[in-house]
Amino acid sequence: AQLFTSRNLWAVYLGQYCITALTYFFITWFPIYLIKGRGMTIMEAGWVAALPAICGFTGGILGGFVSDCLIRHGVHPSKARKTPFVIGMALSTSLVLANYVDGNAAVIALMTLAFFGKGLAAVGWAVLSDVAPKKMVGLCGGVFNGIGNIAGIVTPLVIGYVVASTGSFHNALWFVAAHGVLGIFAYLLLARRFERTGQA
Repeated sequence: AQLFTSRNLWAVYLGQYCITALTYFFITWFPIYLIKGRGMTIMEAGWVAALPAICGFTGGILGGFVSDCLIRHGVHPSKARKTPFVIGMALSTSLVLANYVDGNAAVIALMTLAFFGKGLAAVGWAVLSDVAPKKMVGLCGGVFNGIGNIAGIVTPLVIGYVVASTGSFHNALWFVAAHGVLGIFAYLLLARRFERTGQA
């Protein structure tokens, strides 16, 4: 019951769902978007698609570093975990601006910024270790992963349906960017102060 009645845990689950949705866009549809939506060749898309991933890797390390650094400087772990997540998810929404620029260089810059933000926000496992019930960290991690990975099913299907029905990636990018907003909602409005669930 603790795993499914805690607002904080649901915030973390929802945050992971949103992170995974962004990840699966880049894994599954991003190269296709570059080819079909932006007119790049397969070779160009292959090289370009690596850039956001590199920045996502960098963001992932930086998010953890910043979070731990804030804690070392006396910031409560709740604020220290939420800060990189919220900033990162806000940056991830920048990908929707690709709908409104013409140059491919600008598109790549926006997508790279978005993937960097997604990486910066990837502090979910650290948050989970802070808030999971002490004797159910493993089970809580399984639920966290399971709910997060639902996005790996939903996101590619929804994007495929939207692109097939509209003939454009315009609404698909809005759909992906909305996960950044939803993640921010989860951490700022749904979650309370991050503390161990069930702790007296």
